[in-house]
Amino acid sequence: MQYSIALAGKGGVGKTTIAGMLVKYMVSKGKKPILAVDADSNANFNEVLGLEVEETLGGAREKMKKGEVPSGMTKDLFIEMKMEEAICESEDYDLIVMGQPEGSGCYCAANSLLTRFLERLAENYKYLVIDNEAGMEHISRLTTKDVDILLIVSDPSRRGLQAAGRINKLAQDLSIGMGKSYLILNQAKGEPSEALLKVIEDEGLELAGTVPEDDLVYDFDLNGQPTIELPEESASQKAVFAIFDKIIEP
Repeated sequence: MQYSIALAGKGGVGKTTIAGMLVKYMVSKGKKPILAVDADSNANFNEVLGLEVEETLGGAREKMKKGEVPSGMTKDLFIEMKMEEAICESEDYDLIVMGQPEGSGCYCAANSLLTRFLERLAENYKYLVIDNEAGMEHISRLTTKDVDILLIVSDPSRRGLQAAGRINKLAQDLSIGMGKSYLILNQAKGEPSEALLKVIEDEGLELAGTVPEDDLVYDFDLNGQPTIELPEESASQKAVFAIFDKIIEP
């Protein structure tokens, strides 16, 4: 039986960094095999994980549209082959990337390929970690569905928390098969104030925990180092792992 965790939140809140920490946490607990999924058109999950991406699902569809299908091969077979090629493999986890859309502002076909691919791959991986694009589009398109946990990441701002509340409400309204949803408050400066906790309560969010600002994360990002390689003394990683200990099944 597959166990899936999806991450959501507005842009710039550190969602992908936490997704990478989640993959690292699951590996440390022996929760394998893992398929990491970059469902963001602005793909950078691979940078967090330290993997090179040679093919994306969006790129595969572009090649098909441009007539790059070999003679004697059907389009369906070509896409199946390219989807297999799009899997980035590592010792402890694999990664699949949706990639850029096929046209300006249109993500539907790449999203459809991703959904189809995940359904086919489900039996090969016991654990699924999905890093979704910023905002609410992935929820309304139902890329994220049948997940055991939806982790909504926000910074400690009213705007971020309101966006988190809208994402949570939409996921509930659309009945996407979500087991539990939690808020992770990232880039926090100390413990949340009473006013901040009131906003969280008003938005109907369940706070799983807070993650402090961490200069190590900034330094790794600036130097192009995969944040999955953060050392044990990283304050943010310690906090995230403590959160996962509480909310993820043993």
